[in-house]
Amino acid sequence: MSEVKRNLQDVESQIENVCVNSGRNKDEVKLLAVTKTVDNDKMLEAFEYGIRDFGENKPQELTRKYEEFGELAEKINWHLIGTLQTNKVKYIIDKVYLIHSLDRISLCEEIQHQAKKVDKTIDCLVQVNISREETKHGVFVEDIESFIRKISEEYDSIRVKGLMSMAPFTDDEEGIRKVFKGVKDIATKIDNLNLKNVSMDILSIGMSNDFEIAIEEGSTLVRVGTAIFGKRNNY
Repeated sequence: MSEVKRNLQDVESQIENVCVNSGRNKDEVKLLAVTKTVDNDKMLEAFEYGIRDFGENKPQELTRKYEEFGELAEKINWHLIGTLQTNKVKYIIDKVYLIHSLDRISLCEEIQHQAKKVDKTIDCLVQVNISREETKHGVFVEDIESFIRKISEEYDSIRVKGLMSMAPFTDDEEGIRKVFKGVKDIATKIDNLNLKNVSMDILSIGMSNDFEIAIEEGSTLVRVGTAIFGKRNNY
């Protein structure tokens, strides 16, 4: 068995264990393999293992891999998990399964514009900057409700499926847990508004270093790269 497949077994085992220990069904949590800078052959190993959800940080990488995978690309759910510039939306609009980083009205405008061209409704997550870190993108907590209301009322080609957030990179477990709990609380509040084209089915929280805490706090989708593919060079 390849290293990638062994790592996937380990990660899935960890997910199952934390679900059992926190009283959740493991089917409630989806594993998203983060494939930024990962070679196609390793992605194919993950695909052969059974992974169908892959996350890319950059639109150009998503587009390139989509084209290189040929007919197989249609069997993959491509997630755009990084910051999305408005001028790059047109390259992924007909390929992307879920955009995780909806965080400003100018981006809503462009997604709406490009979605109309391809007659498609685009599923998105609103990115929340709950820790208010300057190095992170996302909507501040106090602006979330008005932002999502505006999307619901004005952008009919966008379907909000939930929230995405990142915890601070720290060893402070309680600090991480507080962020994830905060995201869950926001999702509950938004869900109770019963807005058109808005659901809170997906909580994209938790990465390689903190996904177990995230699951305990309600994550339904964990973004795992390093624990599957090993450390990679940033770019």
